[in-house]
Amino acid sequence: MPAIAILTGASSGIGAAAAQQFMDRGDTVINISRRDCPVAGVETIGTDLGDAESLASTCAALTERLGSQQDGPVCLVHNASLMLKDRCDVTSDEDLERVLAVNVVGINAINRTLLPQMPRGSSVLYVGSTLSEKAVAGAFSYVVSKHAQLGMMRATCQDLMGRGIHTALICPGFTDTTMLRQHVGNDESVLEDLGAMNSFGRLVAPDEIADLILWAHQHPVINGAVLHGNLGQIEH
Repeated sequence: MPAIAILTGASSGIGAAAAQQFMDRGDTVINISRRDCPVAGVETIGTDLGDAESLASTCAALTERLGSQQDGPVCLVHNASLMLKDRCDVTSDEDLERVLAVNVVGINAINRTLLPQMPRGSSVLYVGSTLSEKAVAGAFSYVVSKHAQLGMMRATCQDLMGRGIHTALICPGFTDTTMLRQHVGNDESVLEDLGAMNSFGRLVAPDEIADLILWAHQHPVINGAVLHGNLGQIEH
């Protein structure tokens, strides 16, 4: 039975690549982001995940939408993220709250809204990061939020025991996305250095992470797992 794939941040990068793969399967795909998804046939519900009013409106729309759909599985993919350049000794409370609103609180609101309507065979997939389990300098609030997503995924797994809904945290390595390019100032030399930090000597492609997202949805045996998609990242 075709699924309903609900993805946050499917306007570019990993999210758009995953939206394409779900569309290719004949699934219904809904993008939750401020910008439209470039993939033909994907419905976008314009949303600022950091704005409580915008998020509440979207949650209401999703509730109505799922209520009118057939009882197919739902794949809920928490992909959207906000990443700032900041440090533990200078980050303001306001900036930390802004990142957590998008990367953590927004996820909680969507889960709380949709999980009661999601049937057996559904999945809740978190797109974390290598920084869900380690840290680098200069990305304090992002690291904090991605560690929080790891805890959310594990707690989701435990709370949904017996529901037939599985979850996983997918941790991309350095992936060739707009967010990464903006974070390094579109400096090609920096991108080359990042690509050299794995055994294949290149950045991960968004399609490769999209493959992993689709596979994770189809295989409930990985319930509660952390899946690394980093081409064998060199440890330091």
